[in-house]
Amino acid sequence: MLWRKLLVPLTSLLLLLTASAGAGAAAASTGSPAVASAEAAAADYGAPGPYATAVEVGVVTTLYYPRDIATSDRRHPVIVWGNGTFAFPVVYRDLLLHWASQGFIVAAANTPQSNLGISMRAGIDLLTRRNADPGSPFHDRVDLEHIGASGHSQGGAAAIVVGADPRIDTILPIQPGPLADIDDVHVPALLLAGQKDSIVFPFMVKTFYNDADHIPAIYGELRGADHLTVVGDPGPFAAPTTAWFKAHLMGDQTARAQFFGAGCGICTDSGTWSDVRRNGLANR
Repeated sequence: MLWRKLLVPLTSLLLLLTASAGAGAAAASTGSPAVASAEAAAADYGAPGPYATAVEVGVVTTLYYPRDIATSDRRHPVIVWGNGTFAFPVVYRDLLLHWASQGFIVAAANTPQSNLGISMRAGIDLLTRRNADPGSPFHDRVDLEHIGASGHSQGGAAAIVVGADPRIDTILPIQPGPLADIDDVHVPALLLAGQKDSIVFPFMVKTFYNDADHIPAIYGELRGADHLTVVGDPGPFAAPTTAWFKAHLMGDQTARAQFFGAGCGICTDSGTWSDVRRNGLANR
């Protein structure tokens, strides 16, 4: 089966990353370097954001979030995350911390079998409770009106499944597996493929894109990327995923211009992208 092909590479990589970074992910926090100006930070979506970050590992959900959230002067949007087959959040630690440094709260499902999206929805429920709890550092600091869903491989399919939840505002499936129905999604979608992916072939991601004619949908194929490029150092995936969520969950118009309008940034960036497509609802 398609998913079993992920067992050896992802399990091996999981062990490697757990040995080198897992202990820090369980309890530590990381700082973000200062940026030259607020304008530069907003524009360079691949650079670390202005927030130092922290990680909380729970039974069902691992949270990646701005470290000083209890004293933050704003509410922070949410991204729910689904792992690839046999993988855990630590495998994607760098990407999830990157999003947290940009001001998002990431609720990553701990399950290695995420396709049904149950644990991803549980992350929303957890943050809803924490937001309402006066004793929690998350009290009144979670922006539950702006929630996105993302994931890789099987977790990418789960992001599509969770996209049917009325609490979700946008989805960003990364190299999504086939077990999902995008017809049930009613929010904008950025569907990412890897040009050299030999597990979830680009044509499989294009199938979702072609079916998504009822929502604003964009297909982006990252030049030279294979199925595991997003694992560990997210490389070319960091900037566009951050920009997409900034546009849809934070109202960042500079980020929005990367995808929409006549000056669509990714549409002309042939160095990063081997193929970009926008349907009629997104081509505005």
